[in-house]
Amino acid sequence: MADAVLAGGKGVERVSHDGLKFWQFMVAGSIAGCTEHVAMFPVDTLKTRLQVPAAGSAISIQQALRSIVKLEGPLGLYRGVVPMILGAGPAHAVYFSVYELCKSLLGGNLSGHHPFVHALSGVAATVASDAVFTPMDVVKQRLQVESSPYRGLADCIRRIMREEGLKGFYASYKTTILMNAPFTAVHFATYEAVKRVLMEISPGSASEERLLFHLTAGAAAGALAGVVTTPLDVVKTRLQCQGVGGCDRFTSSSIGNVIRLIVQKEGYTGLTRGWRPRMLFHAPAAAICWSTYEAAKTSFQEFNQNSKSLP
Repeated sequence: MADAVLAGGKGVERVSHDGLKFWQFMVAGSIAGCTEHVAMFPVDTLKTRLQVPAAGSAISIQQALRSIVKLEGPLGLYRGVVPMILGAGPAHAVYFSVYELCKSLLGGNLSGHHPFVHALSGVAATVASDAVFTPMDVVKQRLQVESSPYRGLADCIRRIMREEGLKGFYASYKTTILMNAPFTAVHFATYEAVKRVLMEISPGSASEERLLFHLTAGAAAGALAGVVTTPLDVVKTRLQCQGVGGCDRFTSSSIGNVIRLIVQKEGYTGLTRGWRPRMLFHAPAAAICWSTYEAAKTSFQEFNQNSKSLP
């Protein structure tokens, strides 16, 4: 597992993250997830508006931004932030703790490079965390849509439950898993690989715990994974927002059916809608998330060491 470099009175001491408790991984993940999503939420709102276009709506990032600020004010960029926070905290707690557990069980903490283990651990993490996050993600997306008919969080939850039942909250779960599994596999494998390369480039002057390492590796991983999985993200967003604010409603939640209808109506470019704001979201979001997560882990490691040294 990652080593922390702590500055002390007698130089630099390398401290292993091994020994962190499961709940500490959960808390670190929860802090990282909430920090990431709150910081990047306006970009996420722009992505949703571009992926679920209403009649005559904006077709560029600049137009979408101007439209939201003009018609809804700056706070319009944060419409749906409450359900996001309610879902992101526990979901990221599950996400990172399951990743760390699987990585440890599969030997990913041993010396050497283990891209398959990192990818597989990431897939296991996303399957578990998406079960927690998807309902709140559905609510968030519907509140973000232009001309959303919902008055707020409680009204949206109540109407989905009354009109669609519990399955309405999980209409996109299969698509979310199929999107996030490759996303997470690419994300974690790229993150660990880039971090390893950076360590090899300057082994004498930098440690893998340096903030710049995590920011760079996280940004590269988020950007690549975000762009590669944009078509599936478009499908997921359309399924979550169908019938809302004039959005198309689908007779089947089959991914193939949704893709076919999008291509028929908008061409193949319809499947790439929002790729720029998606990349602009995931690059800095992953950088923020990973650096926050690693900093939280280091803090817990210091706390555990100080606790052991107390009489």
